[in-house]
Amino acid sequence: MTRCPPFRASRRPHPVTPLATLLVLAACQGGEPPADAPAQQPALAAAQRLAPLTGFDGPESALYDPDQDVWFVSNFNGPSGDLDANGYVARVNAEDGAVEALRFAVGTERHPFHAGRGMALQGDTLWVADAGGVHAFHRGTGAQLAFVDMSDLEPGFLNDLAVGPDGTLYATDTGRSAVYRVRPDGPGVAVEGGELGSPNGIHWSAEEQAFWLAPWNLEDEIVRWDPATGALSRPLRTPGATRMDGMAWWQGYLLVASQADSAIHAVSAGPSGPYIRTGGRPADLGLDTRRGRLAVPVVAMNQVEIWQLPTGGAGG
Repeated sequence: MTRCPPFRASRRPHPVTPLATLLVLAACQGGEPPADAPAQQPALAAAQRLAPLTGFDGPESALYDPDQDVWFVSNFNGPSGDLDANGYVARVNAEDGAVEALRFAVGTERHPFHAGRGMALQGDTLWVADAGGVHAFHRGTGAQLAFVDMSDLEPGFLNDLAVGPDGTLYATDTGRSAVYRVRPDGPGVAVEGGELGSPNGIHWSAEEQAFWLAPWNLEDEIVRWDPATGALSRPLRTPGATRMDGMAWWQGYLLVASQADSAIHAVSAGPSGPYIRTGGRPADLGLDTRRGRLAVPVVAMNQVEIWQLPTGGAGG
């Protein structure tokens, strides 16, 4: 099958890719969508950039807590690999963007918190990935509840977190190209290998009954992993994306951060491509499901961009 040349992002600043471009990208791919891909969706309307959240130190991940109507923002606060015990999670009012507590969650002397990465909520627990394991903080008070030491697994770069349908916590390891199960009786390898493409972001899809993995080292392709069967596939493509990071689901599209072109890609079985042009390399995305707002941490700029997504459909 003849393919169009790879999509090249313009160097001129375009906050949002025109919908016509998305349709052209879809036409260039041609053929039928893979059998296991989501049904094709209408192209998303334009997103609007709002005032950013500021005052952070290397924000890597943003997570919305719908019960408290707040953002949690995890921070490197220095080089991401340094064991400097100065990482933290900030708590921010989701309505007005005011920082309610800059150092809402920090480590302890016994279990220091070095560099905040991906996060997940489970009951009253805020899980946060760190250099050598996963911290459990109380989502209401910020108190540290536990620490899951994963050093025996010799992780390369623990990155993002997600909770599966059975309540199991999963963690990606971009450096080792693996996904771990994090259980009370101890962590273990769930899947690993080069075919994962060094997974960065992870997102559970209830509709697919599978995880989407955002690969750091694959070009244009997103990985689908079924934890029940172990099946791996790459049913979704989005031209120009690589060094992928966080993900969120909105109105039939998988929104994926791509650091290669500083863009958020809107990915489906049909029109896929850059949707939002960010001010810097985007990291782990968050989604305010109450207002339909996307949070995009930009580590190098010490801020979290906020984008108003088109309303009229539910995220998840």
